[in-house]
Amino acid sequence: MNNLEIIKTLYRRYTKQFLSKIFLSVIFSVIVAVSTSAIAWLLDPAIKKIFIEKDQSLIIIIPLAVLLAFASKGASLYYAKTILIRVAEEVTKILQLQLMKSVIKGDTDIIDKKHSGKFISHLSFDIGMMSTLISTVILNLAKDTLTLLGLVGVMFYQNWKLALFALIMIPLASFAAKSLGKRIGKVSTEAQESSGVLTSYLLEIFKNHKIIKIFQKEDYELSRTEKFINDLKNKSIKIATIMVRASPIMETLTGAMIALLIYISGKLILQEQLDVNNFFSFLAAMMLAYQPVRSLATLNMAINQGLSAARRILPVIDTKNKIYDYEGSKDIVLDNGSIEFKNVSFKYNKEEKQILKNIDLNIEGGEMTSLVGHSGAGKSSIMNLIPRFYNVESGDILIDGQSIYDSKISSLRSNISLVTQDVTLFDDSIKNNIAYANLDASDKEIMEAAELSHCDEFISKMPNKYNTLIGENGIRLSGGEKQRISIARAMLKKSRIILLDEATSSLDAETEKKIQDALKLLTVNRTSLVIAHRLSTIVNSKVIYVIDEGKIIAKGNHSNLLNTSDVYKNFYNKQLRKV
Repeated sequence: MNNLEIIKTLYRRYTKQFLSKIFLSVIFSVIVAVSTSAIAWLLDPAIKKIFIEKDQSLIIIIPLAVLLAFASKGASLYYAKTILIRVAEEVTKILQLQLMKSVIKGDTDIIDKKHSGKFISHLSFDIGMMSTLISTVILNLAKDTLTLLGLVGVMFYQNWKLALFALIMIPLASFAAKSLGKRIGKVSTEAQESSGVLTSYLLEIFKNHKIIKIFQKEDYELSRTEKFINDLKNKSIKIATIMVRASPIMETLTGAMIALLIYISGKLILQEQLDVNNFFSFLAAMMLAYQPVRSLATLNMAINQGLSAARRILPVIDTKNKIYDYEGSKDIVLDNGSIEFKNVSFKYNKEEKQILKNIDLNIEGGEMTSLVGHSGAGKSSIMNLIPRFYNVESGDILIDGQSIYDSKISSLRSNISLVTQDVTLFDDSIKNNIAYANLDASDKEIMEAAELSHCDEFISKMPNKYNTLIGENGIRLSGGEKQRISIARAMLKKSRIILLDEATSSLDAETEKKIQDALKLLTVNRTSLVIAHRLSTIVNSKVIYVIDEGKIIAKGNHSNLLNTSDVYKNFYNKQLRKV
């Protein structure tokens, strides 16, 4: 999008709904402009009547008028600013919610393609710049433009010749600002990228702090940290330097204008074409005009910063999901929960290799089916296609004869539970982590799920039992304890289809036996698809599919495959017999 399109989009989506408040802020800006102009104009009668003509009748009135003008200016400026601060914060909230909605409700591959640190940088760095664009820019544009017009009016009232001369300063300042504005937009983009890189890196440090310590890479990471921080520092210095570069330009322009003004005014006073009181009033108006001229001159830089940020954020907010309910989608109705893959091919994106190649498989309803194969064979991809984390490239997936692509996503996923090797927990209580599957679950239901998954064994030893906080991603729990909470969460959902991806990989033999017993209860009369390497997990499966390089090369039960599939037999000999 070009700048005009971005401005139109920002107005239509965000500022238009706050027009009444913005208009009120503009009214206060008018009062600021009138008050500032009045201050400059009052110097004319003050000097003429009080100091030259020594008229004592105005010695109280004029100072009071000056005081009133300053007080009106201060109060109006306060209200104008606070109104737009509130507007900016409202817009910030809307932007943050929309950005988070894009993240939370977005397709899985949107998150896969971008580091979480970049999203955090959008949420703080970029939205902060857009907030400044809305609050500071709108206020200064209204206030300073009106103030400048009022002061120019005073200057023309006092002497039109001097006023025309003084106006030369405005286009000169605008030319300088336009040049600086282009650079500030470019540097702001670089700074945002550096901020995103630093945030991403910090998240990696927090996540991998034990790895850093065990491999003694503290000094190495500190040197990397210094590099990232230095990079952001240099970009920030560039931005600040460009921003303040307007100051010497404006100071020089103003100094030259005042010097020439004094010279020309002196000539006019000697020729009796200008009175001293007119000169001082004109000079005050010109000096007061310095601030709005400078502000308007640098406004271009703030606009470019905000537009650069919008150029990065709006595409994220406007990202269209590839995973969505097609027209005419209906709630899926489950009978026995059988799943059928019909000639399914899949790859994660056009540039990557084919992951699944013309897969046909049947997962019987109410039975346990297993997928076996080496890492990268395509097992997890098959599992991820069932709840539509991704769409197939070709083919179809049916549940009880109903295409998942003709079914509402919410209806589909409400019937599926997922337990993976990489357990994800929230920095919350044990109770809330289990209840995440069903926020309306009673305490009794939560405790039953915990008992079935043998969570109650370690929960009873916790200081606050079910209300114990487990830390970021369950840092205060062992791998087996985290896995059991994950299984309890899946149990609480009571869904018809259970997806287990290496669900018992983090458990010791004793705990695994208990979990196997619990999983038997969980999977009774439920369709279960299991990915596992352990014999105890898959030997009881009714059907085992052997996957290799994205193709099904064998299927059958455990005994049959030992006799008919060399790949399965080799897999069994190398991995399962060790258990």
